[in-house]
Amino acid sequence: MKHEILNIKGVCFGEVLWDNLPTGRKLGGAPLNVAYHLNKLGIHTDMLTRVGDDTDGEDIIALCEELAIPLTLFQKDSKYQTSTVEVHIDENKDVRYEIVFPVAWDNIALGEKEIEAVSNADFFVFGSLSTRNNISYQTLQTLIKAANYKVLDVNLRAPHYTKERIFELLYYADLVKMNEEELGFVATWLGLPDMDTDAIKAEAVMTTFGVNELIVTYGAKGAIYHSWLGKFSYHFPALRVEVKDTIGSGDSFLAAFLSQRCRQDKQATPEEMLEFATTLSAFVTQSTGACPSYDASTINRFVWLNSLDNIKY
Repeated sequence: MKHEILNIKGVCFGEVLWDNLPTGRKLGGAPLNVAYHLNKLGIHTDMLTRVGDDTDGEDIIALCEELAIPLTLFQKDSKYQTSTVEVHIDENKDVRYEIVFPVAWDNIALGEKEIEAVSNADFFVFGSLSTRNNISYQTLQTLIKAANYKVLDVNLRAPHYTKERIFELLYYADLVKMNEEELGFVATWLGLPDMDTDAIKAEAVMTTFGVNELIVTYGAKGAIYHSWLGKFSYHFPALRVEVKDTIGSGDSFLAAFLSQRCRQDKQATPEEMLEFATTLSAFVTQSTGACPSYDASTINRFVWLNSLDNIKY
């Protein structure tokens, strides 16, 4: 990994919050995590969100400034509090979330500044969780129409979604990322038999909603990138690491993938895009929290150590 400043701009939309972990609180929210990693990777990415006019909100703003996440599109809410989430991690390292409703990011406002930022960006990342309240949902609907390249991160957190709204977002999207379980949910909603292969399910999703690119992540089994633009499905295995927690691993995967997919100076191959995405995701998985500190040398050392671990004598 080289430290580069790329001539690409992005906007991420949605939740920012404190994840209350057994080890203490950590900055979180899927779109915020994506924005963090994109900025770390040299891509200027604004985070469009809303925090409460409270101590938790001030702490988020201060930490985002420290982490070099642009604050231009942060909004403050005098009525609703900053979001917090209780995170429970079981013996298998799987994560369960208790997400408070309503909170500040459920009420993201729309203005000319927000529309201009999205229309001038190379890509616009949004998740399904931000549609649970009508105010943020209506803002998102307008911004999607102004976006150039629409990236949907399916993030099913019961009970904060409906089939109808997930379907609407899928119709809008150019690129969709979901995990294996989420692919199963969408396939069931489409009436597909459980016995169908994931390849059949992926094709059905792409055909039904006109999605050109679909990434399905499989945790320790890697990820598959389906592309109708290139007419292929490409599987890339995950790196073997000691898992500390899986919080934000999918978000870092998406950020790393976009950093290669949206490059204007060269056309990355599917292997290059997925290799970089799985590498950063593995690094985050063996770290604590969604936004660990790192730079180019940290990732290079991680890759080197991982290659040594996988040498067979």
